[in-house]
Amino acid sequence: MDLPVMPPISPMLAKSVKAIPPDASYEPKWDGFRSILFRDGDQVEVGSRNEKPMTRYFPELVAAAQAELPKRCVIDGEIVIATDHGLDFEALQQRIHPADSRVRMLAEKTPASFIAFDVLALGDDDFTGRPFSERRAALVDALGGCGPSFHVTPATTDPETARRWFDEFEGAGLDGVIAKPLTITYQPDKRIMFKIKHERTADCVVAGYRVHKSGADAIGSLLLGLYKDDGTLASVGVIGAFPMAERRRLFTELQPLVTDFDDHPWNWAAHEAGERTPRKNEFSRWNAGKDLSFVPLRPQRVVEVRYDHMEGERFRHTAQFNRWRPDREPASCTYEQLESPLTFSLGDIVPGLGDFRKTGVNE
Repeated sequence: MDLPVMPPISPMLAKSVKAIPPDASYEPKWDGFRSILFRDGDQVEVGSRNEKPMTRYFPELVAAAQAELPKRCVIDGEIVIATDHGLDFEALQQRIHPADSRVRMLAEKTPASFIAFDVLALGDDDFTGRPFSERRAALVDALGGCGPSFHVTPATTDPETARRWFDEFEGAGLDGVIAKPLTITYQPDKRIMFKIKHERTADCVVAGYRVHKSGADAIGSLLLGLYKDDGTLASVGVIGAFPMAERRRLFTELQPLVTDFDDHPWNWAAHEAGERTPRKNEFSRWNAGKDLSFVPLRPQRVVEVRYDHMEGERFRHTAQFNRWRPDREPASCTYEQLESPLTFSLGDIVPGLGDFRKTGVNE
């Protein structure tokens, strides 16, 4: 591979702000795997946020890049899996698997798409030193309408349109808006863009904890639950960003609530395999050997947390501690308190996104 910009490269990043800033180019914030893709003829490398290659996990994108992209290019974007119900991040996570046979089976069953939003190189030209306004124009010219696997993200310079996108597109699984100053050059690993994300609060039941990785008498994370209409307590996520002194204090404070699984709503022995609730002897696919078993607590404490959006029944990202709610009854912590975003079709955001499911491409 011989390109003006060579792998590995860390992508340019964004810092969180509360409001949409003026005088910028605005894009939907896609919820997938950030990636910089390199193509030099038949050679394709799919990079990641941490500069490690993801090429082996997305063979369908390698083939699509050879068919759809300019012969020599470096493109920044997001790998997503599009469904009729929006983006499916859980299906995307399943692609990071050691077995090549499973990866290829999933590549056919749930093929990924690539949403391009910046260009670092085309042909022999290095674009990283050019302002974003020029890079965006070059991206649209080079990739516009290439599909069905590669798409250019929509963009606007109108703040009102960006605000409408912020409200509407969440219903398709997107999680906010990115704002890019028109004059910025491409600066790897620098937070010079801006991201505006949804932030909401929810009252949750604390149903367990995991011990801190240090092994000390300290809380690593608290497990959160919400009650469903049938009265069952669903696992919705965790919070864990506490100072060490608070972790120790909570460990001592929660000991009177420790129970066993026989008296707990998440009795692991009673659940079927695959149910998304904490279970004894469960391990993380991201960190082999990391024990995800937990200490069960009687569901009597209520905590208010901040979250951005839901993925199915769970918080998409790790929630943040807001405050304790001794005034709330655990039974009042239900899904009814959560906002439901308007349903929005991915095809209305990026025409043709997911159409390979209908045309038979990648089958």
